[in-house]
Amino acid sequence: MLFKKSILFLLTTATMLTTSTIAMADSLISNGGGGDYKYQLWRTTDNTQYYIKIWSRKSDPNSAPLHTTHTFESSRDALDYFDCNYANKSLPSCPR
Repeated sequence: MLFKKSILFLLTTATMLTTSTIAMADSLISNGGGGDYKYQLWRTTDNTQYYIKIWSRKSDPNSAPLHTTHTFESSRDALDYFDCNYANKSLPSCPR
């Protein structure tokens, strides 16, 4: 009986750890592109920051990104960064 309880405890613990690990993944928010590049906008696990993975427009979608940005406090800041630095847009938010 003690053996069965020990096994049940171990299985329950393993399931809980697996579930919490799965739930702790960053979230893909959107895809887009501009100029010669395409991107994926991601939100961090704690839902407080955003970052972008950037590929050449012609690259295989399953390839590693050319660049992963630093984090931003808002999705708007992240998308402005892409537009200013990769899509060659001239926005008021772009550095001059």
